[in-house]
Amino acid sequence: MYGDIIIEWVVKIGGSLFPTDAIKVAEKLKGTNSLIITGGGEFANLIRRYDKSKHFSPEITDETAIECMTIISKLLNDKVNHCNIVYSIDDARKVSDNGNIPILICSEILKEYRPFEKSWDVSSDSISAYIAYLLNAKLLIVTNVNGIYTRRPKTKGSKFIEKIDAKKLLTFDETSIDLMLPSLLIKFGADCFIVNGKYPERVYCIVNNINPKDYNFKYTYIKGV
Repeated sequence: MYGDIIIEWVVKIGGSLFPTDAIKVAEKLKGTNSLIITGGGEFANLIRRYDKSKHFSPEITDETAIECMTIISKLLNDKVNHCNIVYSIDDARKVSDNGNIPILICSEILKEYRPFEKSWDVSSDSISAYIAYLLNAKLLIVTNVNGIYTRRPKTKGSKFIEKIDAKKLLTFDETSIDLMLPSLLIKFGADCFIVNGKYPERVYCIVNNINPKDYNFKYTYIKGV
């Protein structure tokens, strides 16, 4: 739909990295052809916890969780000079054309296109995949772990996975990404990278197509095609 817009990467910065590491990652993206989407962080986790005991309507939990992404985005934007808040794909292109990094507030796009059912299975990971699809861009999810593991990273016997098919991920109960993302990658025929944002230089290497093996760090490549 927006294939003529030259934004190479959608970089989703996990809310778990906010504030310090998220700011460092955004600063590292200066000069790259990227668009940032943020997670909802502790704000969204709080809503999820309230929902488990009070059972709010899916419409309200979805709306408020997206508002948490907006809060994180605005706070992040306040600390990084080369970033600009945008609310549409067209405005993102204008900011990118001016040499800055757009931070996309997704609420209006999601209201217009309604691509998802209201569910906790859908988070900023899946939203970022959808935006990457609209832009025909590559997707990088920046989180607080190195990538995908066979079980929780600190659990005994957990093994790191360097490369995995999205179809295989459908069999996993819990990973560092949301449950909907593998299905979307298959649907869109798209791939995805996951990297640890506690090391911003790793993000820089991937978005600049520098071979990560030259820097000896781990990341996970999810193959959706």
